[in-house]
Amino acid sequence: MNAHSPIEELSVDNLLSTASARTHGLRNFGEDNYRESLQVLLDALASEAELSQAGQYLLQERLVGQLVNRLLIEDYLSRYPQITQIPIDDPLVIVGLPRTGTTLLQRTLAVDRRFYSAAWWETRFPAPLADETLAEPAIRIARAKAEVELMARVIPQILAIHPLDAMLCDEEFMLMEHSFMCAMDAYVNVPSYTRWLDRQDQRPVYTQLKKMLQFLQWQKEQRGEPAGQRWLLKAPQHLHTLDLLLDVFPDAQVILTHREPAQTIPSMASMAYTLWQMYSDNPDPKNAGDQWNSRMARGIRHTMQVREQHAAERFLDINFADTVNQPMQVLERIYAFANLPFTAKARTDAQAWLSQNRREKRVSHDYSLERFGLNEAQMTEDYQAYRARHLNANH
Repeated sequence: MNAHSPIEELSVDNLLSTASARTHGLRNFGEDNYRESLQVLLDALASEAELSQAGQYLLQERLVGQLVNRLLIEDYLSRYPQITQIPIDDPLVIVGLPRTGTTLLQRTLAVDRRFYSAAWWETRFPAPLADETLAEPAIRIARAKAEVELMARVIPQILAIHPLDAMLCDEEFMLMEHSFMCAMDAYVNVPSYTRWLDRQDQRPVYTQLKKMLQFLQWQKEQRGEPAGQRWLLKAPQHLHTLDLLLDVFPDAQVILTHREPAQTIPSMASMAYTLWQMYSDNPDPKNAGDQWNSRMARGIRHTMQVREQHAAERFLDINFADTVNQPMQVLERIYAFANLPFTAKARTDAQAWLSQNRREKRVSHDYSLERFGLNEAQMTEDYQAYRARHLNANH
């Protein structure tokens, strides 16, 4: 990186004061260790990320935007303390390696209004913007649509990997980012930040997430949307911190999705590499492969350990092949697991959604282990226990 790049001058204090100025002087960012997390991230960005000029600007805006959201949310919580009284203890959470059918399951279930879910625009812009009313989030929706269109233009291959749509429900990953302790390494190569993260207590990720879900649910009420019965969540990120998820949401139920890692890991590396290209001019696909394989292997091991410590009935295993080939049977199992009747309306709505959103309508996504510096021997070593438990059984 050149010595004069703006990221070197980027400091936590500058980010905080910019965010404060954009919210007319709000100062309360919340109570967790966001300053330390930001500092570690900024240090790694300066020394490791090889950001392009455009990447520096985009990342700076992203971080300021997240700080702005924190300020706005804390401001709303101080004015409407009832928000933090909203009980969210029992989400239904879909957790699995990326590319294991999690999006298909989440979006099919989300058609049922008994579930609360967050659309992509809500996870990207969780707080009302300056000229908006609570009842009408039109500016946020317009911005989110413009951003998705821009991504589709700049990195069209992203749509083959993850079908982005500003109006459809999506994972809570972007909400979790507001703690600055959650896979910011999806956007840039920052190994020192990743190593630091693995040594931290990441509870702030979940306390922040719960607060944001309460705020989103309260906004849905203000907009007059029908009340749901429980939240529907989904993020591969939970593989790393499943113990905290179950602690902060004590009655959560977890759907674990399974697929051969040799098919999912290079696909995840491909997505990370694609995102890295937005922020750096010369990312290395092999770095992406190495990083995401070791992250996901670690996450899988963690999840298998946590599962041993909890009641078996908190978990439901779903195989990717079943999701694709017999989705209605899979949905029957999920509704029974969630203790919700699979009503005639839910069944009809799910069938309609599935017929309109078949996977084959998407662009195909090509990737290989080798392109990302991986091979079958490595997969065997890293996923032997996982394969033995979840993939070699008779599915």
